[in-house]
Amino acid sequence: MSKIVFITGASSGIGKSIATYLHEKGYTVYGTSRKPDKINVPFNMVALDVTNEVSIENAVAEVIAKEGKIDVLINNAGKGITGPIEDTPTVEMRENFNTNFFGVIDVVKAVLPYMRKQQSGTIINTTSIAGYMGLPFRGIYSASKGALELVTEALSMEVKSFGVKVVNVAPGDFATNIAAGRYHTPVFEDSAYKEKYAENLALMNDHVNSGADPILMAKAIHHIIENKSPKVHYKVGGFMEKFSIVLKRILPDKVYEKLLMNHYKL
Repeated sequence: MSKIVFITGASSGIGKSIATYLHEKGYTVYGTSRKPDKINVPFNMVALDVTNEVSIENAVAEVIAKEGKIDVLINNAGKGITGPIEDTPTVEMRENFNTNFFGVIDVVKAVLPYMRKQQSGTIINTTSIAGYMGLPFRGIYSASKGALELVTEALSMEVKSFGVKVVNVAPGDFATNIAAGRYHTPVFEDSAYKEKYAENLALMNDHVNSGADPILMAKAIHHIIENKSPKVHYKVGGFMEKFSIVLKRILPDKVYEKLLMNHYKL
């Protein structure tokens, strides 16, 4: 029997690439979107809003009713946010965490009872290489993904005895439409960060536009699912993106900070 895959945020970008690739590999894939009727994809779609607990419960119940199980949960839904910490509305920070952090936890909570009952399952949380470091003008995004990295580590230990594997996958920049869905704090005319933030907004968008093909993430996810003993952490991206994590581990804080500031022209 094919494995049943449940993936959030499958209507576009990395999520759509992963879902399509797994579907082509013979998995039974259920992708999610807030408005699934408007999405034309070769796999199954169900309605889901990760910030709404009732919506989550209904989506999981729908898949369980049809298939009787969920073998793989891929928490891919996420939201970008940019802006100086001082200028970014706190309400938008909370909204970002509701999607990137609490939304993931609520989906995990809804699926885990079924995985514990079947004594098997794989949970894959999509984080970000940005979650390994505090990036200027992306501090809230870094924080939400970094928090998810740590919670995933804890969850992995808590559910291991039930036969459930929990994995983090941290992508770098990929060529998707994520920039269009980000919350961008406006470049305020009276902001102390006006010029530097405006320059970095353009730089961030360039990184996405020149990013890697999302198929690399799809192949990485497929490898993890097929691995009987996956690692807790995976990084998928360019050499320098992954090497930046190594540098943070080995360099003094001030030296690493200076490298980042030079990169972002601060």
